[in-house]
Amino acid sequence: MTRQRLGFFTRVLDEVAPAERYRLAIEQIAHAEAVGFDTAWVAQHHFHGDEGGLPSPLVLLATAAARTSRIVLGTSIVTLPLEAPLRVAEDAAVLSLLSGGRFELGIGSGGTPSSFGPFGHDPADRPVIYARHAAQLRAALRGDVLTSDGGGLYPAAPGLLDTIWEATFSAAGAGRIGAAASGLMLSKTQPHDADAPAGPGALSATQRPLVDAHRAALPAGVPPRVFGSRNLVVVDDEATAERLVQRGIERSIPAARALGVDVPSGATTDELRALFDLHVGTPERVVEELSHDSVLLGATDLVFQSHPVDPPHDVLLRSLELIATRVAPALGWTPAAHAPKEDSRV
Repeated sequence: MTRQRLGFFTRVLDEVAPAERYRLAIEQIAHAEAVGFDTAWVAQHHFHGDEGGLPSPLVLLATAAARTSRIVLGTSIVTLPLEAPLRVAEDAAVLSLLSGGRFELGIGSGGTPSSFGPFGHDPADRPVIYARHAAQLRAALRGDVLTSDGGGLYPAAPGLLDTIWEATFSAAGAGRIGAAASGLMLSKTQPHDADAPAGPGALSATQRPLVDAHRAALPAGVPPRVFGSRNLVVVDDEATAERLVQRGIERSIPAARALGVDVPSGATTDELRALFDLHVGTPERVVEELSHDSVLLGATDLVFQSHPVDPPHDVLLRSLELIATRVAPALGWTPAAHAPKEDSRV
């Protein structure tokens, strides 16, 4: 199996005006590259600035590409039902060229139901629209003839087809993604199975069937690609960690209840940390927590995001340094400069 990659994922949610949000996100991506991260990811969200601050992810990543030289840039995700799939293919092809091949395309059915109406869609039709748009996107990237006079995607980008990632919350969806030879994008959180053990490892137990379904459905000869995303903020002292934990809990409760998650009124801080999969603390603490996460440790892509804690910019930059130097190496990741061409991870 090829070397595991370390990724940084930003929702672009710094508490500043939009232009400053984008400047800070690009600075964070450049800093991630400087301290050794392999990949950087952004999400697409429409209309709701407090949910995700970026409706045009490829525009921001083109700017990030000009500020970096090594780090791979990706989307997690483009909300494909709300996009013209041929335009996504064209923009992705141009970005791939501008970045020197450092772009990977993550897609999903997304997103906030209220965002569908302005685009002329009923959110109930999301699965059907997504399937149709995904097929059109793949046809364009594959190089199929698209016009009556023999035209196809320009510039051609056949290599992008092998970089597609897709997101899902279900084992059935993971099977479809595997059958399409796409990479599987797992969320940093999702409702845990009722019979899953509480505490460390609960999210991993919930996501294990998705990984198994994805692997079982892959065409012969296609290596698995699994994007294991987790919330993680690493700090130097416990006092700072406790302040950020409370911030993360306060921000998680409304979103959890909106998803129908039962949030016990008398739950302790540690119980809420486990419920919301919040990994916030010193390097020693978070390494101990994450060492129980078999899905994360077995993923091809180890990806960390700071949402919903969304700490101040300087705290996030320090967190990236601690992740790259003290946390990820303790979990088995090897920096690119020191990695062998292949390793024995399974």
